[in-house]
Amino acid sequence: MRDPRMDAFVQQVRAQTDILAVVQGYVPLRRKGNRYWGCCPFHQEKTPSFSVVPADGFFYCFGCHAGGDAFKFISLMEHITPFEAIQRQAEQLGIPSPARSSDPHEEERLRMMDDLRRVNALARDFFHSCLTVTSYGAAGRAYLIGRGITDAAVERYGFGFAPDAWSKLSDAFLRRGISEKLLVTAGLSALREHGGGLYDRFRGRVIIPIADVRGRIVGFGGRALGDVMPKYLNTAETPIFNKRKLLFGLDRAHRAIVREDCAIVVEGYMDAIAAWEAGVLNVVATLGTSFTSDHAALLLRRAPRIIFCYDSDAAGQEATLRALAAVRGSAAEVRVLLLPDGKDPDEYVRTHGAEAFRALVETAVPAPAFRLRHVRAHMEDTVDGRRTALRAMLPVLAELDPVMRAAYVRQTAAELFLDEGVVVDALRSYLRHGGAEQTPARAAEQRTPVRKADDALRRAGRELLAAIWHDPAFLTEILSSVPLAHFPDEGLAEILHAMEEHLAAGGAFNADFIAAQPTAAGAELTRTLAEEGHTAASYREALGTLRRAYLTAALARHTRLAEEMMQEGKEAYIDELNEVKRIQDEIARENLHE
Repeated sequence: MRDPRMDAFVQQVRAQTDILAVVQGYVPLRRKGNRYWGCCPFHQEKTPSFSVVPADGFFYCFGCHAGGDAFKFISLMEHITPFEAIQRQAEQLGIPSPARSSDPHEEERLRMMDDLRRVNALARDFFHSCLTVTSYGAAGRAYLIGRGITDAAVERYGFGFAPDAWSKLSDAFLRRGISEKLLVTAGLSALREHGGGLYDRFRGRVIIPIADVRGRIVGFGGRALGDVMPKYLNTAETPIFNKRKLLFGLDRAHRAIVREDCAIVVEGYMDAIAAWEAGVLNVVATLGTSFTSDHAALLLRRAPRIIFCYDSDAAGQEATLRALAAVRGSAAEVRVLLLPDGKDPDEYVRTHGAEAFRALVETAVPAPAFRLRHVRAHMEDTVDGRRTALRAMLPVLAELDPVMRAAYVRQTAAELFLDEGVVVDALRSYLRHGGAEQTPARAAEQRTPVRKADDALRRAGRELLAAIWHDPAFLTEILSSVPLAHFPDEGLAEILHAMEEHLAAGGAFNADFIAAQPTAAGAELTRTLAEEGHTAASYREALGTLRRAYLTAALARHTRLAEEMMQEGKEAYIDELNEVKRIQDEIARENLHE
């Protein structure tokens, strides 16, 4: 059952939201007539095809076909749900959200998560102050200077320092009224085994705050000074900190990832920060764990390409292989960036400079080539060694499309010193006995609506939608001319059916109607409203186009039925032949008056 309070809340936020102000917070726009134009933030382009229509409250890109209202725009930019976008906009406008009923356990869980984020934000300020304004941070400041981290970078990334004392943070926070339970749950403190009380989890370490995709601090990474082990220590698992589902820097990098259509994944915080300082902004890091399918899903919502840039030592290369396994079967275009001289990204940037690193990014090799190179490097020069190497390559070859597969079959044969026929036979056997499918599955979630080719039917459909939007009475005329059950465009038919039901229920056509439609339908409606030049003449021409398409399909359908009935000896075929003749005559009249 719909909550009237929530409906009223959404309407209030919508009424006070200026789409032009929202979009201009992300995209420079220039006015042309009653529309504003700019370069689309959802795909790369040089000629502006992104349009905002303030009067109607919509945006639309004629290049990638992303479109919708202000909340849709926020959700696409920030990679949150439309309702989260409404809530975020409400916060900006100072509109309180109505209380939502839930069970006591859920209320307690939500309060706990809010408290954890709050105490983490306080801890970030505590660590940062220790580094920048107290004597405790001297060792941390010296370490960062040695790593080439400037004062500006310290402020930019919120670096901090955990004093080399047992309970500085715990004692300070207890005095401020923060409970032991909350400190322990947040992973900032631990209970002493003997004597009671707390001790700090982070001590004598440079601290790097870790944020979720919305920029809220959910944990910390601590880098030890000297030979203390472990070298890096992360916050333990908490209700808001799950390393398998978090990527360091995604809150900073997600817009660059969308803009570049590519995400670069590195192993550590300092690697990511070094890349950012070099001007390569579409970089994220894993948090001391292997790259997971959850990580892949986070990135593939934003871009179709992933480049792994791990350390070039043996451990880094093994980590790369595990990462490639995590994205196997997705629609991602995966590459590997190989760093020379046995360096990690941080060290490479400090040694060779930002320009060299940016140039190196362009040299990333496709995942199959990296896998083949790795197999070849570890192959024993024996018959059994080549056989083992070939077995390692078969799953890789099986997942490629036919064109790429043929190329890599030849390359694999050459690299492993095998006859090409041997590789082909082994691959056929692998596929025959349950190997991978020939083509990878498509990613489950898309960043933007699927790009579909435009054609005359779709253009005509938008003319009809525009007419109905401004005068719903046209819907009856359209459906009497082209029956919904046999509409020549399935997508348009679904939209018209939704419009018909909406009108029957007494609804009006507005932003709420579009927001309630599936992604593809909503995009087509917003494109319709963004396009100019809808006239009475263009409507009549469009209706004629749809009518002729309907008649052509009907002619084929009735011709087929007549032939089937004749073969089966059914007398009703005469009726079908008469219908075929009637449709042919109507098509001839339509063509005559075209």
